[in-house]
Amino acid sequence: MKKLFCFKTLIALALAFTMLMGVSLTSAEPWKFGVMSDTQWTVSTDVGKNPNSVAVDITNQINQEFINKGVKFVIQVGDLTDNGTNVALDTRAQAAQPLYNAGIGFYPLRGNHESSKDAALHFQTLFPQTQGSGPNVFGAKNFSSPTSVLAGLSYSYDYLNARFVLLDQFTRTDGSGATNTNIIDQLSWIGTTLAGKPANGHAFVFGHKNLIGENHTDVLFGANPGQNSASQDTFIGSLASNDVRYYISGHDHIHQRSIIKSFSGPSQVQEIIGASDSSKFYIPLGNPELPGTINNDVQFDNPTRETSIAQERNAIGYYIYTVDGACVSVDYYSSKAYPTNQSGEYLISATPTLNFIKQETFGYCQNGQEFLVGQGQPYTTVNDNFGGTTAAILSGKNGSLERDGSLRPFTNAVETGWSHQTHDTASNILHLWGMTSTLGSEQTDVYALAMTYDPRGVGKGHLKNGSFGLATKDDGGRWINAVEMNFDGARKFVLGPWDPSYKLGTYGLDPNTNTAWAVINYNGDFAVAGFESHQGQNSPRP
Repeated sequence: MKKLFCFKTLIALALAFTMLMGVSLTSAEPWKFGVMSDTQWTVSTDVGKNPNSVAVDITNQINQEFINKGVKFVIQVGDLTDNGTNVALDTRAQAAQPLYNAGIGFYPLRGNHESSKDAALHFQTLFPQTQGSGPNVFGAKNFSSPTSVLAGLSYSYDYLNARFVLLDQFTRTDGSGATNTNIIDQLSWIGTTLAGKPANGHAFVFGHKNLIGENHTDVLFGANPGQNSASQDTFIGSLASNDVRYYISGHDHIHQRSIIKSFSGPSQVQEIIGASDSSKFYIPLGNPELPGTINNDVQFDNPTRETSIAQERNAIGYYIYTVDGACVSVDYYSSKAYPTNQSGEYLISATPTLNFIKQETFGYCQNGQEFLVGQGQPYTTVNDNFGGTTAAILSGKNGSLERDGSLRPFTNAVETGWSHQTHDTASNILHLWGMTSTLGSEQTDVYALAMTYDPRGVGKGHLKNGSFGLATKDDGGRWINAVEMNFDGARKFVLGPWDPSYKLGTYGLDPNTNTAWAVINYNGDFAVAGFESHQGQNSPRP
């Protein structure tokens, strides 16, 4: 291992020298931003806590979550209010003050509930940071808007190694703009802005309305998802060609993740629809509670373009995005709500005390791949390599039977990504997401994961006694035997290749191919490394 250590030391010294010579490294440490959705208060009760049609009490509780988690700024994807008046917008702006007091930026969008010319003008006054002005910019820079009448309404900015593009499709400050086609004349600006993102950086695109909604028919490009197909293809193609993985929206008050394809060609993007932060909740079309309805994708697209990945309804939620070099991970937190049907709308009448629980973690790395694995399909298509390390899933299949609210089966979007080898690993580090099938659980189907390693400096004793192999990190940051983090299963070491008969908890080494493998049932970060040797039964994970 000394040769590997010396090599890493030389890299570290080179990086330090680069910094001394005045070259800025854009993001040496991971950093976070938060995303929240519609904050409408739509009922006549509990207005003392939620004045002027704004869900202030819910906002206050989510603000504290963002403060506790140390985000740099928060983006809200529209519908700041329910009635859209200037007084209501004043109330929503005041509710952002705890973030400002904590040194956290707030970058909002308008939604269809504040779509007027008056709202556009007042929005500019209340949120000058969307044009890079005022005291609440907090480190963002390089602000841009497509035209003067959209200044600070549609806008982009940079923060460290990422570019953020927020799209407004509503009436502009001069009164112009047809709501359902307002994005089309911004496509050139969108493409140019994404192409100019920081070198080797990320880009995230936000809008209020969806590309394909689960309940609402009206979308970013028209009155339904089937309209303006050429413009949609241009938009999705622009996202794909600039390595934008997520289009993030609100409007539907349902946590939903889907893959949305273009009408023609190979381009696609993952759409993330934000959970409600409002008194209002929606039911997906095609659900038995809405008899006679059809899912929007089925109704308006032929062939269909949406692949459903995850969904939660009747929950208040928020999102924490962590940017770490080439990788982004997203934690979705929610607190269950219990709305009732009130004249055809599903509403809560009082603000609950919110107890947020992490429901899922997903993500991507720019140096990784995405594999879509349908129900009943094998995970053995997952195979990736980076810098001399190969990772492959050798067994296991998607055993989920769960369906979304439109009764469509979920597909698992399995994502791989990589970080460079460290002094205490014999391989590069694999990041693996997307194999969980139940919200709120980190447990996956049982599968065998194999990774190759560099045998230089690895003693023969380590190979034989089970103290070297596929590893993951514990809460203290130490590399431990990967099977120790399993949900149940006995630990058993094998010196030799993997065999399909091996059960959960079996792990081993194949010195002939320099491969470590383990049979596990969770996602995480993995590498080949040394660890203490243990045999016996795992303690069940919570």
